[in-house]
Amino acid sequence: MTGTQPKHGTIPWPPLIYLAAIAISIALGLFYPLPWIGDLLGDILFAAGLVALFGVVALWFTAIRTMIRAKTTLNPNGVPEHLITSGPFAISRNPIYLANTLLMIGVAFVSGIAWFLPMAFIAAFATQKAAVEGEEKILAAKFGKKYRDYAKRVRRWI
Repeated sequence: MTGTQPKHGTIPWPPLIYLAAIAISIALGLFYPLPWIGDLLGDILFAAGLVALFGVVALWFTAIRTMIRAKTTLNPNGVPEHLITSGPFAISRNPIYLANTLLMIGVAFVSGIAWFLPMAFIAAFATQKAAVEGEEKILAAKFGKKYRDYAKRVRRWI
């Protein structure tokens, strides 16, 4: 890349952001637990959490498989070789980050640790600011109109 094109940072922010959000959620759940819904609604949320966790595995698997097949980097700081617009990338421009957020929501529903819910949204916002917006500039610089057309068709998250 030339000096006029945007560059990636050196710290892989997305995994670190989500790991920190998970650790904070657990710590807050232990020291400052919030009330959780019980009885029938709690059981429904537990089941929904299991479905969400299944969706997480499916999203991770299909997104990573799609990236490997396209022979592009899995590294959040790497420069992609190809613009991927198929598979889960046809629905979300960031299916792995979406899966990470869904993981936290699913864990909240299964574990009953309410802190996972606000931390999921905080982690998603932080990921967007620390990584996604920069990644999008790099993709726009590298792939030009092809990326801009894709970004118009497919939402950033869902």
